[in-house]
Amino acid sequence: MIKSQYGWFCTVFRDLFVKFDVPGRGVDSIVQGNQPLSPVIMSAFHAWTDGLDTRESICSIFSHIRDIPYSLVVPATIAKSPQEEILLAGTGSCAAKHYLLADMFRHLDLNVVYATFPFLWNDPDILYPPELRKLAAPLPVAHHLACRVQIGSSWVLVDATWDLPLAKAGFPVNEHWDGHSETKCAVKPLKSPVRTAFCRTVTNEPCRGKDEAALGPVDGEKNHRDEADRARYYNRKISLRSPDEVEHTRRFSREFSSWLETLRESPAPG
Repeated sequence: MIKSQYGWFCTVFRDLFVKFDVPGRGVDSIVQGNQPLSPVIMSAFHAWTDGLDTRESICSIFSHIRDIPYSLVVPATIAKSPQEEILLAGTGSCAAKHYLLADMFRHLDLNVVYATFPFLWNDPDILYPPELRKLAAPLPVAHHLACRVQIGSSWVLVDATWDLPLAKAGFPVNEHWDGHSETKCAVKPLKSPVRTAFCRTVTNEPCRGKDEAALGPVDGEKNHRDEADRARYYNRKISLRSPDEVEHTRRFSREFSSWLETLRESPAPG
């Protein structure tokens, strides 16, 4: 059901991408308001907002991006940005989802910053299968991306990470959002001056040395004005991982994404 729902979605936006990506016309050539959008993103923006007022558009964009199936493994596309890739592939991670959400919200003249949260995949509230739980247990600190959006006088957390079917396994899905209140964060953020990518998450041991602690402390929420700043921060953090941690994370990503596909097709608990 989920795959068939997004099959047409991917085909439509892939065709639009090919149609507009012609010599002499860059993908950023369409500009409305303060925010330039590529033809692929503009097409999705219109599909999700035409005929709606600003508040309705905010809610529609959020729900459509939330409903794109989450995955850590994304098939190759001809996309030129993560925002386009998630539309063409019909699946994506928290980073691609919130880069796209930020682009579209800024197109509505909303102020948006990126919010990075350190967390552990080994969340006891997620109903992992036993083998996947074993893979999650020793993983290093990961870094989740959501958005902070200025709505009225408040900067609220907007998190469109988990698609609706994942709620059955304990994921904190934001099913109903009113367009102005804070959403739930998709992860449990860590706040500690000690834990780093080098920490042993199974034994809760601190990092290996004082010099390493200085390189990558877990510092709670970190906000970024643009993608480049967020990318520098993220790359600096994950560069602290050992080769074994990198390989283990890749294996978890594959197994986790495969499990999510199975989970979406399974019936909800009675």
